[in-house]
Amino acid sequence: MASMAVNLILVPRPSLSLHPSQGVSPGDPVTLRCHLPRLAAWVWLYQEGGWSYKKRKEKEQDTSEFFFASTLWEHAGRYRCQYRVSESAEVSVESDPVELVLTDVRYPPSSISLHPEQHVGTGTNVTIRCWSNDYGAAFFLHKDGSSDPIKYQNSSGGGTATFTLFGVTPADSGTYRCSYHPKNYSFLSSPLGDSMTLEVTPTPARPGRYLPPMCLSPVPPMGGSVITSLPHGGDAGVNTPKYLYPTGAELVSRGNLVVAVVRGCAAVLIFALGVFFVIDARSLWIQRDESLGGEGIEWL
Repeated sequence: MASMAVNLILVPRPSLSLHPSQGVSPGDPVTLRCHLPRLAAWVWLYQEGGWSYKKRKEKEQDTSEFFFASTLWEHAGRYRCQYRVSESAEVSVESDPVELVLTDVRYPPSSISLHPEQHVGTGTNVTIRCWSNDYGAAFFLHKDGSSDPIKYQNSSGGGTATFTLFGVTPADSGTYRCSYHPKNYSFLSSPLGDSMTLEVTPTPARPGRYLPPMCLSPVPPMGGSVITSLPHGGDAGVNTPKYLYPTGAELVSRGNLVVAVVRGCAAVLIFALGVFFVIDARSLWIQRDESLGGEGIEWL
């Protein structure tokens, strides 16, 4: 037993696929394909709780197929495969399961609705509701082009299920349908119901923000020219100022100009204050002379 356990761990796990993977009705042909990571001559196919199939290959291959020419009701179920490496006792672990679900047309198709309806913008949350006449124990949401259902949900009671697509993108555009598994029949399905088409339109990018000059006229690079105003209603392709979106060098140049202007204003203010104090002092001296009878310093 210990050696078998070691052998099972050393041999890579196979994988199993079903063709077609959905929409199979009794009488349809079905292929179960076991994909082998190592060449093998012995391959087993197991039906959970049911049949076991063993196939020996005369020539080693990396796949092994089991074919139902006309599928029967008893073929519905869950399957796994396993293989043994040639000329050795090494046996792989079983593959992950696949389910062969048969469509039973005796059950009516389910209905579907979208909210918001059909045409939405990127980022919208879309709710898809499926319902039937309370036959369904589990609902499945299908999208055209996907080999398997994209979502699954147990019925919330009353034969309904609600699926939400959060923040949809154009990749979510497509045609959606619902199906359900009748109660107590996990491997039977209703036919696909009516379809609804969802169209997701890309949200347009926000236009570039215009950066108008604040107090000063825009300053161009050396040798450039500036259009200082845009005629109202003018053609943006013709009259748009060349420097609506200044470069880093232009921003630095404009910043230096602002600093120079501020310093110049400060110097003018200081000079004006100095002149004011001189004039005020002169006025005080004149008043003092008059109060002393005109004697004092003579102003030239």
